[in-house]
Amino acid sequence: MIYWQLFVTFFKIGLFNFGGGYAMISFIQNEVVYKQGWLSTAEFTDVVAISQVTPGPVGINLATYTGYTAADSVWGAAIATFAVCLPSFILMLAVSRYFVKYRSSPSVEAVFAGLRPAVVGLIAAAALVLCNAENFVDWKSVLLLAAAFVAVWKFKAGPIAVIAASGVLGFLLY
Repeated sequence: MIYWQLFVTFFKIGLFNFGGGYAMISFIQNEVVYKQGWLSTAEFTDVVAISQVTPGPVGINLATYTGYTAADSVWGAAIATFAVCLPSFILMLAVSRYFVKYRSSPSVEAVFAGLRPAVVGLIAAAALVLCNAENFVDWKSVLLLAAAFVAVWKFKAGPIAVIAASGVLGFLLY
């Protein structure tokens, strides 16, 4: 039964999310933490952090870890990963033929113009979802957030350097 629940949940996540892994974080959290209860909020936050530093898209890494945890097996990880990727695969097969032909169409351009701000909003919502008491336990957490933001925004630091520096600072501060 858990395998079917994993498949349906992650197929739905893959089907109704646009904008990549970061845009689907809040949707995944709603499904796996609040609706299904497969992960706690603290575990989910840890999984997001791990998913960002491991190779591959964040959404797929989240699905893989959640599937493994929920089913306590590699099969759960495989099913969740397959299910989250399947809708995109099907959609790309169906759309790619027509997209090349109609990509210059004003209607298609209008659809993408509408999707862009929505995707930015989904990514911002994912960031806000992770801003909770479990992630910001004291002033040091807020300081690390501010330092990472300034490093990326003002100094154009790369994400790998910011993640590595944050890990070292976290180790030293905590």
